[in-house]
Amino acid sequence: MSVAGSEGATGLVVSGLTVRFGGLLALNDVSLSVGEREIVGVIGPNGAGKTTLFNAVCGFVRPTAGAIAYAGRPLVHHRPHDLARLGVARTLQGLGLWPGLTVVENVMAGAHAQARAGLVSALLGLPLSSRDEARLRERAMAILETLQAADVAGRLPRELPYAIQKRIALARALIIEPRLLLLDEPVGGLSEAEMSGLGRFVRDLRSRTSVLVVEHHMDFVMTVCDRLVVLDFGQVIAAGPPEQVRSDPAVITAYLGQEVSDSEPPEVVHA
Repeated sequence: MSVAGSEGATGLVVSGLTVRFGGLLALNDVSLSVGEREIVGVIGPNGAGKTTLFNAVCGFVRPTAGAIAYAGRPLVHHRPHDLARLGVARTLQGLGLWPGLTVVENVMAGAHAQARAGLVSALLGLPLSSRDEARLRERAMAILETLQAADVAGRLPRELPYAIQKRIALARALIIEPRLLLLDEPVGGLSEAEMSGLGRFVRDLRSRTSVLVVEHHMDFVMTVCDRLVVLDFGQVIAAGPPEQVRSDPAVITAYLGQEVSDSEPPEVVHA
């Protein structure tokens, strides 16, 4: 199966990915690509296979068949902790922030794969980590400033609104300056205004990184992504530019549960 949008792809390439959990076929021959400086969204109704795809790319789930490659390198038996060394960062649906660390310390913790002394030394304040700690703190503060969260750098995450915690989780991923950023449900639990603000920031990331967004909120991906891949029951049912996907009858049927005739103008889809 060819990979939509994969011509000359040097970024992430997923080819014929199939995942089974016992008798359940979670993904069936799924292919997609994310090129350099491109934002690609994976959408679909609940149970479509979005999270399974994300987990397979991250190394949480082992594919039954198919292949995953990044920057021309096959990813075989990789684990989530291997991603940073490849220049790949991720955020998860669950924030996963360290409750006992301040905001800036949480962001610094995201760079432990690059810190020569390691995360444990940095957090314990051992002498070998002092230079790394100063460098990481400066970088963390710069990222928090970009995300308009520098003013809460010294506070604990639990003291802050959920939307701010989301920004902290994103800052933690960005501190390694990834070439590919994987976002899992980035706008879950956010208001329309908060979603719009995050969307503007993600669009601006295109100048320095590629992004794969797994999301169910149609309005968000329509304004942020260059291309969309739509899953339903573990299969790709549509792929292409957002406006093309929005009017695809198969997508409308998947989201709204209705058949659309060729003679009828398609409805606008809002998840």
